[in-house]
Amino acid sequence: MNQNPMKWNKQLYLSVICVILEGLLSGSNFMMMYYIFQALWEKQMNMGKILEMTGILAVIFLLRLCIYTFGYVRGQIGGAGVSKAIRLFLGDKLKRIPLFRFQKAQTGDYVNAATENVNNYEQILTHKTGDIFKNLTLIIMLVVFVTTVYLPSGLILLVAVLLFLPAMAISFRAVKKYGPRKNEICAENVSSTVEYISGIQTFRAYGIGGVKNKSVTAAMKAYSDISFIYEVKIIPDGAIYSILIWLTLPLEMLVAGSRWMAGELSTVSYIMVCLLPLFLTKLLGTVFVDMTAYKNLMISRKKIEKVLEEKEEALGSQSFSPKEHDITLEHIDFSYVAKEPVLKDMSLIIENERLTAIVGDSGSGKSTVLNLISKYYEPTGGTIKIGGLSVAEAGAEQVLSEISMVDQEVFLFDDTIRNNIRYARPEASDAEIEAACREANCEEFILRMPKGYETMVGENGNQLSGGERQRLSIARAILKDSPILLLDEATANLDVENELLVKQAIGNLLKKRKTVVMIAHTLSVVQNADKIVVIGDGGVLEQGTHEELLKKNGKYAAMWRAEKSL
Repeated sequence: MNQNPMKWNKQLYLSVICVILEGLLSGSNFMMMYYIFQALWEKQMNMGKILEMTGILAVIFLLRLCIYTFGYVRGQIGGAGVSKAIRLFLGDKLKRIPLFRFQKAQTGDYVNAATENVNNYEQILTHKTGDIFKNLTLIIMLVVFVTTVYLPSGLILLVAVLLFLPAMAISFRAVKKYGPRKNEICAENVSSTVEYISGIQTFRAYGIGGVKNKSVTAAMKAYSDISFIYEVKIIPDGAIYSILIWLTLPLEMLVAGSRWMAGELSTVSYIMVCLLPLFLTKLLGTVFVDMTAYKNLMISRKKIEKVLEEKEEALGSQSFSPKEHDITLEHIDFSYVAKEPVLKDMSLIIENERLTAIVGDSGSGKSTVLNLISKYYEPTGGTIKIGGLSVAEAGAEQVLSEISMVDQEVFLFDDTIRNNIRYARPEASDAEIEAACREANCEEFILRMPKGYETMVGENGNQLSGGERQRLSIARAILKDSPILLLDEATANLDVENELLVKQAIGNLLKKRKTVVMIAHTLSVVQNADKIVVIGDGGVLEQGTHEELLKKNGKYAAMWRAEKSL
């Protein structure tokens, strides 16, 4: 990393300096109290003295107010600046993380890092750090002041402060042990709850709402249990320490009382050394809570750092601009789970500007092949080349610039229809977008909508039917006009009418000469392909034209007969 976005800026350092200064001025009130009590006891208080003391206290208050206001604003600006730098850095970092990381249930971790974890870290910078520094300053001043008044009393308070160290060590150990687990269970609880709410219609339709509700309740109970354990491990430590520091009050009364009765300690001094332990115990209790919270919030910093330290995608020094667009897979090995291979030593040639269809049983690795070509995943062994250039030496965005994809699952932004199409080619004109939609059989349903192309599609296109979303996906591919087209069962899960419209849209998409790789759930869709590849058992079982494969009377022929018998 060339820079550390979590590094403090000048505003934060200035804020801490102001907090310490404000703490010193706040501590000076101890001395003012002493002098006021002294004047009252010696009956030297008069209106002039009252005005003098009031004036001094007013000046101290105004100075504190000015310094606190200035420091607080600096802290807020500095903290916001750091969190802004982190978010921007994370945004840039996420562009360099290999795409397959987003396919392994880690998207939630990235979202949490950029939102909740950054917010928690900002809270450390803008609130917790300042409060801790101020209170520590007050504690030091209080101990020093009491020591100057009566040394043994100051030493008693010093022992109470030193006991703070083992108490915090025990608390930090509990946070380190249970804090990360608590955060993990919290994330699982949120995911389970969101899943339940999002899918409640489906759950209730199948009569499993109550069953699923039990799993959500179990997730909530797990979070409740870990929260209880978390508190049980920390609260006793804090309670015991609180009892110990409160014992300083009777101890001070005994130790200083004997000296007062012997006439070796003034009444005012005795009152002060008995009163100030009350203030010290409150300060130490506050710092204990703040430091424990600080340590807990620092878990968020570690999660952010974990994302920042993730291995980045290797980028080649040369641009990726293949002149031809044949695709070669050489001795490819791949597995989603260790020791459970999906592809084993698979080799395949996809010819330039030809339509190659990939068929096979469910789970045979058809979609995996497309994901490897598009660099959504990296093979664990072997080489993939486009036009003779290895994709391993290019960034995912460079490879994807040569590819248009139409998947079963279509992702749409909560934006207008026009803007959703424009993402394929941001510089495209409105006329080009509308032409692509006409070729994709979209225009008819778009013009029926209240605002036409300016209609909002809703979150992930929830205002549209599955067929409409799929046709918008094809319109994107038409607008992008990449030399390679990957079709992953684009007509799956559609009704008859929508399937026909989507097939017509795909036909328009295939009019231009492209290198096309198609996966289809029905063989009749691919029987006219230039080459059909049957995969299974981790490799290529057979390949050829429809007629050639039927003559071989192998896997493809069996699949064809089974389909025709339905």
